[in-house]
Amino acid sequence: MGILNIWNPATSWANLPVAAFGVLCVAVVLGSLSNNSTVRKKARAWMYLLNGPKIIQDGFNKSSGKPYEVLAPDSRYVFVSSAQHIKELDSAPDTVLSLQAASKQMLQPVYTMHGFNWFDRRGTEGVGFVRALRTLLTNNLPQILPDLGDINRARFAELHSEYCAEKGTNRMPVYPCIVKLVVLSNAVSFFGKDLAKNEQFMVSALHYIEEVLVSAEIVRLVPKPLVPVVGRLIAYYLKSHETIFDTLLPVAEQRCAEKDLAKLGQPVPKHADCIQWIMETAPQKSPWTPKRIVHELMAIWFGSVHALSTTITFAIHDLCLHPEYLEPLRKEVDSHYGEFEQNGTKGLPLLDSFIKESARLTPVESMSTRRFATRPFSLSDGTKLAVGDWACTPVRAMMQSSEHYPQPLEFNGFRFASRDDIAAASGAVSDFKSIQPKPSKLVDVNESWHVWGTGRMACPGRYYAVAVMKVIIGQIIMNYDCELVNPEAPRWFTWRSSMLPKKDTTVVFTPRH
Repeated sequence: MGILNIWNPATSWANLPVAAFGVLCVAVVLGSLSNNSTVRKKARAWMYLLNGPKIIQDGFNKSSGKPYEVLAPDSRYVFVSSAQHIKELDSAPDTVLSLQAASKQMLQPVYTMHGFNWFDRRGTEGVGFVRALRTLLTNNLPQILPDLGDINRARFAELHSEYCAEKGTNRMPVYPCIVKLVVLSNAVSFFGKDLAKNEQFMVSALHYIEEVLVSAEIVRLVPKPLVPVVGRLIAYYLKSHETIFDTLLPVAEQRCAEKDLAKLGQPVPKHADCIQWIMETAPQKSPWTPKRIVHELMAIWFGSVHALSTTITFAIHDLCLHPEYLEPLRKEVDSHYGEFEQNGTKGLPLLDSFIKESARLTPVESMSTRRFATRPFSLSDGTKLAVGDWACTPVRAMMQSSEHYPQPLEFNGFRFASRDDIAAASGAVSDFKSIQPKPSKLVDVNESWHVWGTGRMACPGRYYAVAVMKVIIGQIIMNYDCELVNPEAPRWFTWRSSMLPKKDTTVVFTPRH
């Protein structure tokens, strides 16, 4: 396999350790030869790439609530889990601990997002995207969700029929299927139905996620003097980001032109999509250019597809592994799905709890609240972060700690639901129990639930994300029975702090009607 095959659209996250193996070996050997006294420390840091969640968990188990460090080849991570230290991270100025700078190091957008070189400090160019996602997109969910339900139901049936006709079986690889549904849902919600019908754009939008992930990892791990050369080479051979940029740019230019015409009193079309909302919430004194709008959309697109697809996939795995939950979930969805569509942000509490429990035990990430130190920083106990270090929380370890969750390693799908909601769907006499002190929701952000980040930097698009999860999983529950083909087989692999679904995990989807 040639080196350029790394960027083949067929390459998956599951192949990242193989695809990048040569680059990793060269980098670690060069680093080790430069200072033999640190070989053992470097080896432990490189092990983090393949065993990150376990290393983070082991550190948490030994820390007794105190800060602890984990080393990676390119970073030093300081993990905090106490309420006091988490508050200190959240309260630190953006000029000292930066989420933007952490994301920039993770994704290498200059090379993976068509030259997008965002600032380290949040808000330097305005934070209108927060209002666009948190308020405008959320408020439009009642208009968006009915279409998404119809589109996902039809598209899943189409994928099911195509796979049955091609393979002669109703066994489907669940993760690739879910990614396609999420890409379609987000394209309709963010860009409108017309762009969602653009086949070349949709193919690129699908491949873009993996291209960013794999390419950013390579850039992060090569020796620093080689980064500009390797980065430009990657940018040259990556094609999905070019297609997305070239497709969205004329649309953004047209919208900006319409905005200027509207100021002159000219009639212009009305649009209700993320392109329009990002433009309208950009700083009024320094309006964003069409190029800047597209760059923001590309960054939002990456974040929305990756986490959504993984969370939904793991929830479907759990639906297969715990079939006793199917009947009460189906009763709830059959009876109340229409109410959920009309409201957008409320409804289907049992399904909400089930997805939340799945995300608690198989989270996409073992690390949250990422902050990159742009200046030296000290915690109240004296723990120091140098420039370039990261501060973060061990989200997976905290979500599986008995300090916050009774019976923490046991799957309890209705753990977060109220007793009344459980009784309404499963009867007054039920084996299902809510064992948390009080009910909670998947969108919540609090001292023990950091899936969306923490405090003022929590994900503004989480209401939309949860709604899409409920749409896709709800449509599957209403229309199909599902069964894992091999429940004992490994269902995920790890890379750095992430747990990622295997593409070859197959599920039998049997139509109900």
